[in-house]
Amino acid sequence: MPVKVIIPTPLRPYAGKQQSAEFDARTVGEALERLTSQYEELRKHLYTDDGRIRSFVNVYVNDEDIRYLQKEATRIQDGDTISIIPSIAGGSSAAPSPSTEAPAEAKLSKEEVLRYSRHLIMPEVGMEGQLKLKQARVLLIGAGGLGAPLGLYLAAAGVGRLGLVDFDVVDFTNLQRQVTFSTADVGRPKLEAAKERLSALNPEIQIETFEARLTSENALDIFRDFDIVVDGTDNFPTRYLVNDACVLLGKPNVYGSIFRFEGQATVFGMPGGPCYRCLYPEPPPPGLVPSCAEGGVLGVLPGIVGAIQAMETIKLILFGGAGGRGDALVGRLLLFDALAMRFRELKLRKNPDCPLCGERRTITKLIDYEEFCGLRGAEAPAAAAQVPEVTPRELKARLDRGDDLFVLDVREPHEYQICNLRGHLIPLGDLPRRVHELDSSHEIVAHCRSGKRSADAVDFLRKAGFRKVWNLKGGILAWSDEVDQTVPKY
Repeated sequence: MPVKVIIPTPLRPYAGKQQSAEFDARTVGEALERLTSQYEELRKHLYTDDGRIRSFVNVYVNDEDIRYLQKEATRIQDGDTISIIPSIAGGSSAAPSPSTEAPAEAKLSKEEVLRYSRHLIMPEVGMEGQLKLKQARVLLIGAGGLGAPLGLYLAAAGVGRLGLVDFDVVDFTNLQRQVTFSTADVGRPKLEAAKERLSALNPEIQIETFEARLTSENALDIFRDFDIVVDGTDNFPTRYLVNDACVLLGKPNVYGSIFRFEGQATVFGMPGGPCYRCLYPEPPPPGLVPSCAEGGVLGVLPGIVGAIQAMETIKLILFGGAGGRGDALVGRLLLFDALAMRFRELKLRKNPDCPLCGERRTITKLIDYEEFCGLRGAEAPAAAAQVPEVTPRELKARLDRGDDLFVLDVREPHEYQICNLRGHLIPLGDLPRRVHELDSSHEIVAHCRSGKRSADAVDFLRKAGFRKVWNLKGGILAWSDEVDQTVPKY
């Protein structure tokens, strides 16, 4: 029986869009070599130029991280499962963990007893547990897809003080998954709308808002007065910032991430447990892992993952870290595949060499996370290159003149069905093997949704010898804004 290699969603465009592959192999390295030999485009996303597995990619055999086995020399047996787990686009004296003892002065009013009655009749919660919830202080980073179910369930559960950090406004594209908001909220600051909704749900709790971009300058001051931090962010700089601030302050970090049909959840920063850097020592190069705006996310998925984060938060408040009635997701990474409706669990180990929480710490303060997650030498993506551009108005003028231009659409077929400029469709992942369909003597204008993927395409074509090729600045979104507003934005 061959071994099975599970290919995660972000890497499937480079593996023929396959979810998995099976090979006869004796070691992990041999299985990965056969995988990347079959899908050559996948190799550069798994390995550095000198043949090392990239630092933002983890490989598991069944539920064990090969970094703590024999790495690529780890022996495998028939029927084993190899999982590739890339990042998805997450000191000083430690502050005490949330207390498991409810302060004596905490009381529930008659109205609160009725409101929380279904909790109070549970022996695992009871009056003591509900008082712990009332005294708890939880900070939510992000009021979007994950933040919506988090805020609703924690407010409904009676968490006494909720902090919300966000600086965005409600957009029509948010409504498909951010269930805190209604159509009438479009254009309003998210925190204003969220506070109004949560206060209406439970006027007994205190809601504190921080309408600011989270930075190295303000994170410690914001985090300091809260017991637990819940990460509902959607970008790598903020994930590393949240992780580092939590470890430096001794705060649990309830982590969740989502992409298309897949989600992850765990709890970082607990005493003796791993942190986000133990799992991903470094971020992926910018552009490798698309955001939800670029790659999409099924609307119900953040509801599921956010509800799991809410559950883990409540368990931490009621029972502490591990043992007893509640066993937190410490040292365990929960993976959810909505298409297969399957949960899997992988072991997470604390890395003794972690620069933040390991035995010899080198990170003792917050750093510049934009720079840390930015372009770094050979790890930089093609999109970072400076490529020649044409604006939507310039392209429209040339098309109206009848210039002989070849419009290359590098989006996916399902995006082409939403709207298009009647260009020639070659998805970015297919471009290397279909480049022969292009004539280098023609002038080519490449476009995608926002201009990021098409910048990659232009850079690739220029390296392949094409000289008359431009990127449509801002993509089809800018075309809709500047040229033809009947073209829908998505």
